[in-house]
Amino acid sequence: MQIIVLFLNDYVFEQCKGCQRQFASNYSYISSDLSLSSSPISSFSFRTMSTATVTPDLTESSSVLSASTVFYFLLIPAVLLWYAYWYISRRHMLELAEKIPGPKGYPIIGNALEFLGTSPQIFKNVYSKSYEFGTTVKLWAGPKLLIFLTDPRDVEIILSSHVHIDKAPEYRFFKPWLGDGLLISTGQKWRAHRKLIAPTFHLNVLKSFIDLFNANSREVVQKLKKEIGKEFDCHDYMSEATVEMLLETAMGVSKKTQDQSGYAYAKAVMEMCDILHLRHTKVWLRPDLIFNMTTYAKYQEKLLNTIHSLTRKVIKKKRADFDKGVRGSTAEVPEDAKTKNYEKNVSSKTVVEGLSYGQSAGLKDDLDVDEDVGEKKRMAFLDLMIEASQNGVVINDEEIKEQVDTIMFEGHDTTAAGSSFFLCMMGVHQHIQDKVIEELDGIFGDSDRPATFADTLEMKYLERCLMETLRMYPPVPIIARQINQDIKLASENYTLPAGATVIIGTFKIHRLPSVYPNPDKYDPDNFLPERTANRHYYSFIPFSAGPRSCVGRKYAMLKLKILLSTILRNYRIISDLQEKDFQLQADIILKRAEGFKVRLEPRKPMAKAH
Repeated sequence: MQIIVLFLNDYVFEQCKGCQRQFASNYSYISSDLSLSSSPISSFSFRTMSTATVTPDLTESSSVLSASTVFYFLLIPAVLLWYAYWYISRRHMLELAEKIPGPKGYPIIGNALEFLGTSPQIFKNVYSKSYEFGTTVKLWAGPKLLIFLTDPRDVEIILSSHVHIDKAPEYRFFKPWLGDGLLISTGQKWRAHRKLIAPTFHLNVLKSFIDLFNANSREVVQKLKKEIGKEFDCHDYMSEATVEMLLETAMGVSKKTQDQSGYAYAKAVMEMCDILHLRHTKVWLRPDLIFNMTTYAKYQEKLLNTIHSLTRKVIKKKRADFDKGVRGSTAEVPEDAKTKNYEKNVSSKTVVEGLSYGQSAGLKDDLDVDEDVGEKKRMAFLDLMIEASQNGVVINDEEIKEQVDTIMFEGHDTTAAGSSFFLCMMGVHQHIQDKVIEELDGIFGDSDRPATFADTLEMKYLERCLMETLRMYPPVPIIARQINQDIKLASENYTLPAGATVIIGTFKIHRLPSVYPNPDKYDPDNFLPERTANRHYYSFIPFSAGPRSCVGRKYAMLKLKILLSTILRNYRIISDLQEKDFQLQADIILKRAEGFKVRLEPRKPMAKAH
């Protein structure tokens, strides 16, 4: 490096000396012209000579060109010096990364070619390639180091930590949509808001949503009547239903007060996820400068208008209710969807299997508390947000909007995917669907009454089927964290370097043969108590785990139990496609590229839908 710089400096010096000599010659040439007499002949000579003075100007222009040349030759060592500094600063990372197995990459682009193709092709390619290596695999996305972890012991080190809570830089693409909501915020802001929001999803709050879950589930059954006997995409109906349930429960506003359907919002969210996925996989779309010049940016702005208009109206309506002294949901529940006449006395301290993951292993977080929360905190999500903002200290108006956007996205898209996969699996595995129906008939008989909270506790087999669906098709197939310090792994003698992006491969963890015998077989008995007793806690993480686990996981499980049981009490699900035909794509949320195609046959007796 020093030799190059010295060589360039000598070259520049010689160039400058040449410029000085040329300038001195030109100067003496012009001076001799100016000393001529003023006679006509002399004047002619002066004019002639004046014309000749163009030559020094050309030489001066040549000097300017030389200065440009000097600039570029100075730029070269500067770039080389910057590269040397960058390389030296990353030497520690490179040395540690060299010891971690992974596919060979190319200079500059690394393994970026692995991310070419359609979304299903990328997912299939990366997943199949992962089996060529162990449970720890590295990839280079250009200069960015990605390390995939699939051993539950290593996953625990990351997810259980209160230090490694920073999301990967790629989450910044969510910023125009979700701001600094729970999904992407970090540090003290995340801790304060998590502490504020967690009690709004306490079990006693969720019990107050039972009637609304029933009413909306019955509406889905009614809407599905027109699809009987036809093949259709059930995800459309699940998306609309989960959005409308969120509006009427966590947000506490009637869907009838909104001038856009839940499906319009859900469709905008799905298309927004498509754009975000493109930015994750297409390197050239990552810089904002380039992305903002594309048609994707214009379309993203249109989608965000649709998404944000709903959240703004929801908050406006809730504030208006607050000003009138109205608390809780304003959604109406039909009399025959109310459970007050059927509910058994169930202790508030009941631990719902599947809802309080980790309690059997002695691992608890802010959702796994048995004692009741205070009266003031026993409020639904948006009610508490509005009340907390009254003094503007705990949370301000912009932060409320960010949290509403986050809960609306996380609370509907994940459960829509989970419920759609569940229905497809029932359609594929008819003998398993028979067992679920037998269980439901045992609970409800010929009755068309709504499901109570006590009923959900008896849905043992349905719950196991739901858990098995979440195992094989987790709605969030990967979790990405940025690590700011070196981390020694528990499984092997590898150290993850600071600055790397760690990717938790949930989809692959859930299919480890060492944890789940015959992992690609749909087997609800994987969640029998005797099988789960000695299983590593971090080997089943559909809602993540640790401090940043999904704040709405109990809400999701309760909602899905009521929604899916209501559908199966009314219809038999049939799928003409088998699992091997599924074209999976991980566009932020795990989906099927061909859609969630099923057919329905009515069951007798059918519950009334109003």
